[in-house]
Amino acid sequence: QVQLVESGGGLVQAGGSLRLSCAASGFTFSSYNMGWSRRAPGKEREFVATINWGGGSTYYADSVKGRFTISRDNAKNTVYLQMNSLKPEDTAIYYCDAKDRAGGYAYWGQGTQVTVSS
Repeated sequence: QVQLVESGGGLVQAGGSLRLSCAASGFTFSSYNMGWSRRAPGKEREFVATINWGGGSTYYADSVKGRFTISRDNAKNTVYLQMNSLKPEDTAIYYCDAKDRAGGYAYWGQGTQVTVSS
């Protein structure tokens, strides 16, 4: 069974940091581009970051460039999102996903809540 389990969310002050983790199982993790997206209250899901299968190429939404870093460890079937200089606007449920061949979502997890207070 395919599973993506996010962890590491929580409540932080503006300017603080969090590191999200996503543990993957049930598919060939190293063959998939992975990503993070988020859904703020009352809004649609928004792209945050993506990393290619080998980890050598990353791409970020303009809103998080310079603050967030996506990485992966294929030996551990885990993808990470290091979030620094957090802003209240970053408050959202963060989802880990595996990309399909067309760049859409093949799999995604249940999400982890990130709340940034002012």
